[in-house]
Amino acid sequence: MALINLRNISVSFGGPLVLEKINLQVEKGERLCIIGRNGEGKSTLMKVVCGEVVPGEGLVSLSPGLRIAMLTQEIPHDLGGSVYDVVAKGLDEVGALIAEHHRITREMGDAPGEKLLTRLEDIQHQLEAREGWSIQQRVETVISRLEMDGDSEFKTLSGGLKRRALLARALVVNPDLLLLDEPTNHLDIEAIKWLEEFLFTFKGALLFITHDRMLLEKLATRIIELDRGRLTSWPGDYQNYLRRLEERLDAEGEQKRLFDKKLAQEEAWVRQGIKARRTRNEGRVRALEELREVARERRERVGTAGLELQKSGQSGKIVAKVKNISFAYGDKPCVRNFSTTILRGDKIGVIGPNGSGKTTLLRLLLGELEPDRGSVRLGARLEVAYFDQLRARLDEEKSVEENVADNGSHVTINGKERHVIGYLRDFLFSPQRARTPVKALSGGERNRLLLAKLFTRPANVLVMDEPTNDLDVETLELLEERLVAFTGTLLLVSHDRAFLNNVVTTTLVFGSDGKISEYVGGYDDMLRQHGVAPPETTTKVDRKVEEKSKKTRRIQKNSAVKMTFKEERDLNALPQQIEALESEQERVHEEMGDPTFYQRGGDHIAAAKTRLERIEEELVNNYQRWEELERKKSAAAGKNT
Repeated sequence: MALINLRNISVSFGGPLVLEKINLQVEKGERLCIIGRNGEGKSTLMKVVCGEVVPGEGLVSLSPGLRIAMLTQEIPHDLGGSVYDVVAKGLDEVGALIAEHHRITREMGDAPGEKLLTRLEDIQHQLEAREGWSIQQRVETVISRLEMDGDSEFKTLSGGLKRRALLARALVVNPDLLLLDEPTNHLDIEAIKWLEEFLFTFKGALLFITHDRMLLEKLATRIIELDRGRLTSWPGDYQNYLRRLEERLDAEGEQKRLFDKKLAQEEAWVRQGIKARRTRNEGRVRALEELREVARERRERVGTAGLELQKSGQSGKIVAKVKNISFAYGDKPCVRNFSTTILRGDKIGVIGPNGSGKTTLLRLLLGELEPDRGSVRLGARLEVAYFDQLRARLDEEKSVEENVADNGSHVTINGKERHVIGYLRDFLFSPQRARTPVKALSGGERNRLLLAKLFTRPANVLVMDEPTNDLDVETLELLEERLVAFTGTLLLVSHDRAFLNNVVTTTLVFGSDGKISEYVGGYDDMLRQHGVAPPETTTKVDRKVEEKSKKTRRIQKNSAVKMTFKEERDLNALPQQIEALESEQERVHEEMGDPTFYQRGGDHIAAAKTRLERIEEELVNNYQRWEELERKKSAAAGKNT
């Protein structure tokens, strides 16, 4: 017997049906992933399954004694107490008794008293009557299994540890069916990998929503898609779903074309007038009315987001030169002795545990923070657009269109003026939704709004701090394509491993005590350079990622070759050459900054600009040569030791 059976379920919240006559069975041991655009009703379906939403039509059948637990997308703000309290209270009254027993036991260890002892005895009697001791053991086992400290205060935990505690709260009821709504939100990569392994060994059934394609690839045994209120089941993995979805959309498009052609033919026929009024043609007229009704009720598939990056003038070839920077918050080191050179066109991913200092590093690289030691020199003509900063600038009370157009009616995109409503359609906001206050938006809609606001700004340096949260997979893949095609420089903080693999050319990884390591390529490339085989998935990987992997192997192979006399001489001479070029670059910049510079004649101005461009090219080449020779020298030294 199926654990749960949904039959002809329909749900509406006053508008079009969110769920329309859907049918779903969940069997023991299945791991089902719900896929669909933001706002298609995925979370609503979850709430129907767990009983939070009562459908307007249809029947929900549960197997006798079925235990369901749900991990919601958002962390509740009203939870307090220790981790033990939070986990135990997932068991209702018995859990509350267990939590109180745990608390009193701790208090008696510090200050025993007769009142506490009397209350403890009373709780013990109640637990014995309800077989509470075996349940208490289950609470302790789950907390231990999830590697948590039961005495830690819940409110002091990081977002990732809070979600782990809430997962323990869900698991303590020993569910037959576990519901997970975006379980990787707020988790760093190590926590996501831990969750992945844990859920893979979970014995119950899983019904989950995620935008993490690697998690989806590893866990899902069946994919169910919500599209325009209808549910479709796709056995097999994500790649099988993508193949069959493309086939279905092609067939649907052809069917729609034939329907529209027939409707147009019948409309043309009826306009002929006299023929349509003849008795023998009344059946044809009724058939036309039926076609019209079908066309009126047809729900069109929501279009693909049309993300378009604003074009800007090129920055200098060197975006930032970072030399031995360190930064600390009090006694806690955040960045320690870090050096790098960021060139125009680099796409740099930053990964590390929550709280390690990734956002701080971005602010140091942008010159928003001064390092305690070392220096950051920014290049010329930088136009920066910062994704995370826009979060604070969203006015919750204003509408979507007011936030994007700053209370105006038009935005300028690549030199062309567009009405803000038309522009927001590219980001899948209907005219009605564009006039909705920001406070009413879902997490995915809010992130699409941030992207819409970001892309109204011309930029040659994009800084994106966790841009992928809550975005549906289709929008994620489109954002990937746009960032890969972006000719400027990208600084990206993300925990999405597939996104990093498909976009970045260099990865900065935070280690312990503020140490940052730099690797060529994305997340999987970093694992290979560590000597760790990346997980086997069939996720689509961009050809550029393959090229990066080949480049990495080529660099590693060349590094093992002994340095020649000429290479050693070049390595010794390069610092002086770079210093001389930078001094000349500064002189030219100072000259061009003089108010009288542009009064000296066209030839003089052109010569200065040409020389500046050549200096930048020479600096880029010298830096690349210097890094290559330093890498080779280090590898040769390591081989000889």
